[in-house]
Amino acid sequence: MKKIESILVPELGKTVRLSDYLVGKFMAITTKKGIKKAISQRLVKVNGRIGFSGDHITGGEIIELYKKKRLKSIKLDVPVPILFEDDHLAIIVKPAGLIVSGNMKRTLVNALPRLLKPSAEKDRIEEPQPIHRLDKATSGLLVIGKTRQSVVQLNQLFAERKVKKTYHAVAIGEIKDSGVVTSPIKDKISETQYDVLASLDSQKYGGLHLLKVKPVTGRKHQIRIHLSELGNPILGDRIYGIEGKISTGKGLYLHATSLEFVHPVSSKKLSFNNDLPDKFTDLFPNSKSTIKS
Repeated sequence: MKKIESILVPELGKTVRLSDYLVGKFMAITTKKGIKKAISQRLVKVNGRIGFSGDHITGGEIIELYKKKRLKSIKLDVPVPILFEDDHLAIIVKPAGLIVSGNMKRTLVNALPRLLKPSAEKDRIEEPQPIHRLDKATSGLLVIGKTRQSVVQLNQLFAERKVKKTYHAVAIGEIKDSGVVTSPIKDKISETQYDVLASLDSQKYGGLHLLKVKPVTGRKHQIRIHLSELGNPILGDRIYGIEGKISTGKGLYLHATSLEFVHPVSSKKLSFNNDLPDKFTDLFPNSKSTIKS
């Protein structure tokens, strides 16, 4: 491990949990989720010993942040199109079947240093960071931060719901032409809006429907859970699908098709659209003309 940052805690006058105190204190990690992850990975030391989230900080402690030895950047055997890139951020198209991050070597995070150009900014980060997540089985647009400033500001945009995201999915069963699902996920407020763009008869699945989906919130597996709760799981969903009606041939029919937000540095409005994968157009040949509808 390599030490990358160190801070001396001033007298606080009260007791604060380590995981709470460190939010915003390190330049390399800007979110509470990131702090908790670093602590769980034993990358934080307090006065020379491994720190734990529940440790109490009162003042006078020396807290150090370490990083694991960097793995050699890998070259992926699948194309990862780059729709936009500057010194601050990038928009890429994640292929289905690729994990964004994790303990495995073959992840998008481990490939990003090879895929993207190094930033010329002083606060550039060696390992560009995905700002949000897509499931392994989900394909589509993903925002990547390349500097500390952009990572902080992009995370803020997502937290404040100022990033407009649109997905397209193929759902099964009988379904209304449009709808809104607001059932909570893990006791958190959640909302998903959808519109049916096209439909096909299917004896096996009780109908196939191309949906335009807008998640107002961003819970894990939100779209998959909400459509499953309607009785209209996504075609190919092995987790939330209906037994006996799960297609395993071409994976999950869920694709992140558009993103819209304001560039955190230039303040320029950015808008990106991505065509649907072939497996969608094989079912719905006219779907390319409906993607922006």
